[in-house]
Order: sequence, then C-alpha cells, then structure tokens
Amino acid sequence: MTAIEFSYNISQMTSSLKPFALKLTKDSEDANDLLQETMLKAYTNREKFTEGTNLKAWLYTIMKNTFITNYQRLVRRNTFIDSTENLHYLNSVNNVTQNLAYSAFTMHDINRAIEKLDDAYRIPFVMHFRGFKYHEIAEKLQIPIGTVKNRIHIARKELKDKLHVYATRSN
Repeated sequence: MTAIEFSYNISQMTSSLKPFALKLTKDSEDANDLLQETMLKAYTNREKFTEGTNLKAWLYTIMKNTFITNYQRLVRRNTFIDSTENLHYLNSVNNVTQNLAYSAFTMHDINRAIEKLDDAYRIPFVMHFRGFKYHEIAEKLQIPIGTVKNRIHIARKELKDKLHVYATRSN
C-alpha cells in the first residue's frame, strides 16, 4: 500500500474513531487531540501495519494505548510528595479534590434518556453514535437513508429536550 493510499484509508476512519476518543477522554477538545495524535502515530508507523489486516482495529489499539500512556504521564506529573514536617501541604485547606459523582449522574441521565427513546429513533441514533455511517445503518435496518437521517435528527432533538438541564449557557 502506498503512502497516499494509506493516508486516504486512515482518514476514512476518523469519523468512527471520534466516538471512541470521546468515550475515553469525556471531553471534546481532548478527544480531538487524542484523535490527531493517533492519526500522526499511525502515519509515522505505517510500515508496521500489515496489509490485509484490520486497519480499524489497529487504529483503535493505537488510540487506546496513546490514551493510557498520556493518562499515566498525567498521573506521574500530578503526583506530589509532601516532605514537610507534619505533612503541612497535604493538610492545608488549599488542596481540594473534585468529586466525580456529578459526571456519573450526568452519564446515568443521558443513558436513561437514550433508553426511553422509541426504538425507531434509538436504534439508528445508537448505531450512528457507535460509528456506523448513514448508508450502513440504512442497509442494516433496511430503511431509506433519508429516514435514517430524519430519525437520528429526531432522536437528537428529543434528547436535547430531555436533557435541557445540562445545556451550557453563554451569557
């Protein structure tokens, strides 16, 4: 496979990798960074890819390993050893730990809202979220592509209405 063919093939995979990056990072900007870093690593290591094997799986593995490496680096960088007498820094009021319960409640509410969608809307929406393209969803569900787009649009609109309490407000 030539470098141009390889570049084209990996660029076709970006839309299916994006949801996975979002799932790992739980942040849109971090997901974009992870996706970009994954594509860069894939391109620079293209000679390690064995033609005829699953390119998508290879890219997912690169992304997962990159995420794990970055996470471990972040943990090491943020590890603080208090060498003061009486652990002054650790016991000071300036050190606050965030409780991640809010994000857990948010994910619970999102999943519950998705589950409450009518099957006609939920199934295409979930398939699209998992990386299926419109035409793939249409083939699998045996419905026209326009219907797929419409159902995904309606699902998004219903979810937006149900989850309005999480909308960010810009003043």
